[in-house]
Amino acid sequence: MIRVLLAEDQAMVRGALSALLNLESDIEVLGSVADGESAWRELQRLKPDVLVTDIEMPGLTGLELAQRIHRHELPVKCIIVTTFARPGFLRRALDAGVSGYLLKDAPAENLAEALRIVHRGGRSIDPQLALEAWSEADPLNDRERQVLRLAGEGQSASDIAARLNLSHGTVRNYLSEAIGKLGAANRIEAYRLARQKGWL
Repeated sequence: MIRVLLAEDQAMVRGALSALLNLESDIEVLGSVADGESAWRELQRLKPDVLVTDIEMPGLTGLELAQRIHRHELPVKCIIVTTFARPGFLRRALDAGVSGYLLKDAPAENLAEALRIVHRGGRSIDPQLALEAWSEADPLNDRERQVLRLAGEGQSASDIAARLNLSHGTVRNYLSEAIGKLGAANRIEAYRLARQKGWL
């Protein structure tokens, strides 16, 4: 049996995925959660073979969850199922050790097949997205991305500095670098561009 944990913040989608996967004779859904921190706790408690997670969730995002799994070397494979057909997200997911990346508008049977492939040690990535992912490199480093995300969420440079234990000037430098790299006029435009590309 392939033992699965689901992490998806939309209750209807979570229920549908669970029902769909439980129809498969070789797949067992051990549990389902609505946010990243709950997923992290349940991963350690239930010890599933595969985590199926969305990207956008409260607390930890699916990408942050995948990075944490990778960093702690947990013996669980990770599949991301998302609406975001953005090459930047896929590149970051692959860097975090994700084994599968599927779009929510794919046929339902693709998920069960992806679980089997990933459980056997393979990878299951949306082919069109995989091609696009390598067409344009992400120019931001991790700290620039972090600072730009917080700025785009409306936090001031002082707020960001306090949150990240950086000086005000360092935060301004990171923002300036990110704006320059993206060819944007200001931090809001830089944030919007980076979101569109999937780099945030």
